[in-house]
Amino acid sequence: MQSQIKLEGMKPGHLEQVAALSVVESQLPFVGTMEEILVNVDDVVHPVVIQMEARVVGFFLVDTQYGQRYDFAPGDALGLRGFFVDQHYQGQGIGTRAVAALKTFLRAEYPHAHQIVLTVNCKNPAAKICYERGGFIDVGELYHGGAAGPQHVMSMMLETQEEEAR
Repeated sequence: MQSQIKLEGMKPGHLEQVAALSVVESQLPFVGTMEEILVNVDDVVHPVVIQMEARVVGFFLVDTQYGQRYDFAPGDALGLRGFFVDQHYQGQGIGTRAVAALKTFLRAEYPHAHQIVLTVNCKNPAAKICYERGGFIDVGELYHGGAAGPQHVMSMMLETQEEEAR
């Protein structure tokens, strides 16, 4: 049986474990170091930890102004940034399960949000597959502003079809 995955807004008590997170060198162009990711945290970019058995095994940012920063995203869309699973926990399906848990987490934490958007590097097909398995759809557009080359734009609606119909 697989261990339960939990997403939670980062708290001061998580800092030591978060600081120890890392990816393999080949993934650095896509994600960056923990230090590079954490400098983006402010009152509109919120850090979130991925936990398994009370251990922090991954991390990502929720950008509440993503749609205002990027033309390819609707104005009110949230953005998923810096998503990764620590190198010691990769290959266990944690990323896919965390992405699958994302919709429920975001609906609880950001009830006003209708959509989340991300970009994933064209040279990172494993990440793209992970996002697709979790419910993201490639919108068929490329973003060319990334430091590591072109990126697929992907989106996931956060409301149910019943809510959309209202």
